[in-house]
Amino acid sequence: MTFYQWIYKTFEPAVSALYRIEAHGVENIPAEGAIVASNHTAFSDVLIISAAAKRQVCYMAKKELFKIPLLAPLIRALGAYPVNRGGPDVSSIKKTIELIEAGELIGIFPQGHRYGGQDPRTTEIKSGVGMIAYRSKAPVVPVFLDSKRGKTGMFRKNTVTFGKPLRFEDLAFVKGGMTEYTQASQIIFRHICEIKYGENELSAGEKPALPEKND
Repeated sequence: MTFYQWIYKTFEPAVSALYRIEAHGVENIPAEGAIVASNHTAFSDVLIISAAAKRQVCYMAKKELFKIPLLAPLIRALGAYPVNRGGPDVSSIKKTIELIEAGELIGIFPQGHRYGGQDPRTTEIKSGVGMIAYRSKAPVVPVFLDSKRGKTGMFRKNTVTFGKPLRFEDLAFVKGGMTEYTQASQIIFRHICEIKYGENELSAGEKPALPEKND
């Protein structure tokens, strides 16, 4: 039994009970390397997705956390790895792709920031998940986190829904580049939002933030 498996076996029942986790579509998570991409509402999102996924999910964490002597070994053992959030970090991108190629499950929040209580369809989407999807060729599992007030938290039901994986061919890639990375990220996030809101549904009065599907 690995350290993570021990941690999961020991603490998952308590986490699932405290956060009243209700998971759907767990069977959609590939057994090999893949990306899980989710809307981002609160710090607790990471715990909830990890508990629901039934397998280890690796996340980037800001590099400052790895300078804390007691914390660094623990978060590394749990699958976290450092990223420089002040700008492009080539080493963290390479590390992400290496983990996917090794069969790991990588968690990414396309919004880049937490938007608790805000309609995710109106938020800005970063290009990072599209770039990782292009370079790794890995399937991307869209995930929607749903909870009261649009923010995950303890002592209320938190629903996690894993959608059908998106293939490389689903993301409209031709030759890469920032424009295609951004477009792919928007496609991924549209599929995330469709889990809750349905296809091509937009908030009343809001400008569409996501691209239309191409037949």
